[in-house]
Amino acid sequence: MVDTNRITGAVKELGGKVQGAVGDLTGSNRDSFEGRAREALGTAENVYGQAKDTVRHAADQAYDYAEDAYDQGRRYLREGHDQSAEWPHASLLVAGLVGFGLGLLVAKL
Repeated sequence: MVDTNRITGAVKELGGKVQGAVGDLTGSNRDSFEGRAREALGTAENVYGQAKDTVRHAADQAYDYAEDAYDQGRRYLREGHDQSAEWPHASLLVAGLVGFGLGLLVAKL
């Protein structure tokens, strides 16, 4: 989706170019100056809109990456749970060893 600042900036920039060209053709310094100023403001607004689009795109990509990582973590957790259900004795042995190791650490404190 294109930011509205990009559209309005492009319109102002084009209007400023036209006004500046008309001012140059008619010899009106005022119109020429106002046209150049409007063109510069339009360019700045267009650049601002482009920056907003870039930030929005980066945020969308970060959200997609986070969502993929979350889904992958859920999948790994489910696979681990399924494997522990297949090997209940091994799971109990690992839990016992972890508990024993924690007991040794606490006893030494």
